[in-house]
Formats: sequence, structure tokens, C-alpha cells
Amino acid sequence: MPRTFPGTTIEVISLEKGSSKRLFDGIFAAGGITLSQVSVMTGLEPYLIQNWIKRGFLTSPTKRMYSREQFARIVIINMLRETLQIEKICDLIRLIGGVLEDPDDDMISDSELYHRYVDMVADMGSEITTKSEIREAAHRATEDFVEKLPGSRAKLEKILELMLYAHISATLRRSAEEIFATLQ
Repeated sequence: MPRTFPGTTIEVISLEKGSSKRLFDGIFAAGGITLSQVSVMTGLEPYLIQNWIKRGFLTSPTKRMYSREQFARIVIINMLRETLQIEKICDLIRLIGGVLEDPDDDMISDSELYHRYVDMVADMGSEITTKSEIREAAHRATEDFVEKLPGSRAKLEKILELMLYAHISATLRRSAEEIFATLQ
């Protein structure tokens, strides 16, 4: 059964380790992407993305083209916004150093954070599991992470755990709403 990459409308038969990186490499092979392309791939209305720029959650595109890092930030926000406030999502990204202004100074870029998250989800499969299994999956997703600052790997693990709990919560909420709709 097809599903989508987290935070997007892009269908995939199954998530595999490295699949989101390959997807991004294909999308950005020719450079940036337009607002209309971002909108189609995320299901977000263009005005919403523009509002996020005005509110400082996202930097402005360069020559109307969105970068890999901007797209990753949009996808992460989109994935988590049903459960967490956008301000908290951006704070979460900043905790691990995800700043769009100078991604080379990041402890981890927004796209790497997203790819590690997708890899963690792919590693876990589709089953909702226990707290300890989620913790272990986050640990495995960061095994090859090279710390630029002491403690950043442990922080990344916690952020990946939090992202998964928020994403699962949103999925469960949608399922509950679908069931409720059938009862009316």
C-alpha cells in the first residue's frame, strides 16, 4: 500500500534507508524549486509558506527558488504542525543548530535532520512500538553522527524521538477523526 514521505504528498511504496536523500537529490538536481513545486509536494497553500517567511520561520527564497534546506524546513514543519506549535518546531530545529542563514555552521542541517528521521522511521517499520524501541531506533539513527559540539548526539537522539512521537500523534489523531466521521 503506497504511503507518502513524512510531511509531503510524495508517494512511496515503502520507506527505505536513504530514500529521502535520493528523493532530495533528484528534486534538487537542477538547483532550487519554485513555490508552486513546494506547494504541490507538500500539499501546503503558497500563502501559508509565504506567511512562514514573513513570520521568520523560514528565510526568503533566492530568485524565487527554494533550496534543499528551505524545503527540508518546510517539510519538517508540515509534518509536525498538527501536534506542535510552529514556534516550538523551529525552536526544536534550532536546538540542534538548524539555522537557515548559515547551514555550514549547523551541527546538523535541516535536510540531514529530515533524512535521519525518515531513515529512523524506515528502520522501525510501520508498527507503533514501545518507548524503549523508539529510543533504540533514535540511537541507531545517530550512530554515525559526528559531534561538532559535546552532547549534540544525545540531543539529536531526543529530537528524533520527539519528532516521532509528534508524527505518530498526528497520524493517530487523523485516524480517530476518520472513525468519528463514520459514526455521524
